[in-house]
Amino acid sequence: MLHVAQFVHRYPPALGGAEAYVARLSEYLVSQGDAVIVFTTSAVELNELWKPQVNELEWEFKQNGVDVLRYPPISFPLRRYVLKALSMVPSLPWQAVFQPVNPICPRMWRDVGWYDEPLDAVHATAFPYAFPILCAHRLAKRRKVPFLLTPFLHLGDPTNPKDRTFKQYTRPHLKWLLNEADTVFVQTPSERDAVIELGVREDRVVLQGLGVDVNECVSLSPSPLAGEGLGVRGQLQIGHLANNSIEKGTVDLLRASEGSDAHVILAGAEMPNFQSFWQRFANKDSVTRLGVLTDEQKRDFFAGIDIFALPSRTDSFGLVLLEAWANGKPVVAYRAGGPADLIRHGVDGFLAKCGDVNDLRKQLQLLIDDPDLRARMGEAGRQRVMQEFQWEPKLKMFRDRIVSLTSP
Repeated sequence: MLHVAQFVHRYPPALGGAEAYVARLSEYLVSQGDAVIVFTTSAVELNELWKPQVNELEWEFKQNGVDVLRYPPISFPLRRYVLKALSMVPSLPWQAVFQPVNPICPRMWRDVGWYDEPLDAVHATAFPYAFPILCAHRLAKRRKVPFLLTPFLHLGDPTNPKDRTFKQYTRPHLKWLLNEADTVFVQTPSERDAVIELGVREDRVVLQGLGVDVNECVSLSPSPLAGEGLGVRGQLQIGHLANNSIEKGTVDLLRASEGSDAHVILAGAEMPNFQSFWQRFANKDSVTRLGVLTDEQKRDFFAGIDIFALPSRTDSFGLVLLEAWANGKPVVAYRAGGPADLIRHGVDGFLAKCGDVNDLRKQLQLLIDDPDLRARMGEAGRQRVMQEFQWEPKLKMFRDRIVSLTSP
């Protein structure tokens, strides 16, 4: 039996790839007879990491066998500017605390200072939210147990050495945390190479990757999106499921689809920079906005679209691409971050040059014009999901690593 402490900036019901991964991993460990405690914030929406919260989640509770402790981040006037000034102090641990986007939870820091329950390993995720990771580091060092880290490193545009996304995710204090870890779990070969280049010893890097549960994302008897209405009947549907934003490629997708015969279906929460763009967007009639979907609606969403598009600059893997493939849908993404490794260009999807809306339009049009190509690529993706991206071996790899680190 293992005793594992997990640290993450948010936990379900919060939506997000890292959040869902930590929950799935925690519940898997519990199913193996292990004990898991999660230290997280009380934030559900991203902006609640640094702004006053309106939700009323319990502070301590058990969720599917996992003990979860939630801590409210502090908020105060001029918070961003105060933290920015404090982060200028030339100390890496100090910078890991006062990075402006951090959810700072003093009670979490205090509690890891006295936590004395049985403990075999500490695992933390995800960049760039360094404060919970620093708390995990403190607990692991104090208890002298392995410190494991899954950064979900966003690599951005590999052709641009000054890419802002990559710079944000490899700041000195984040690089320091990487090199403090006994094991770093990465999702793609490119992320592995980047982590090693940042100084982490190769024998400490584990290429894990993510998986998909077909039963969770494929509907056996799809409805018309539970009555919501999925676009325009008889018109080809391009789906996009993400936090709708510039960073996730929502804006570029709408620009690339202008003038085509396709209808764009947007799903997911809407970030302020997308909402600002939407107010100025002229072709609103060619777009359906669904907002945040329930699990059932998400299955219907994938069943109802013809192409899935994720021209994101900020995905370390792109779990939604697996979900699209599980539904037999071809995918289009930017050649950036995890999707650049994940998609086999011309086999199960197309990759466009990062930030190039014209190239994105070209790749989409190839699929819009050719239903046979859509079917072939979608089936290639579906077969690949069944062979390469099942959760069980991915999660077992994590547990086996802890066993190897803690065995005498």
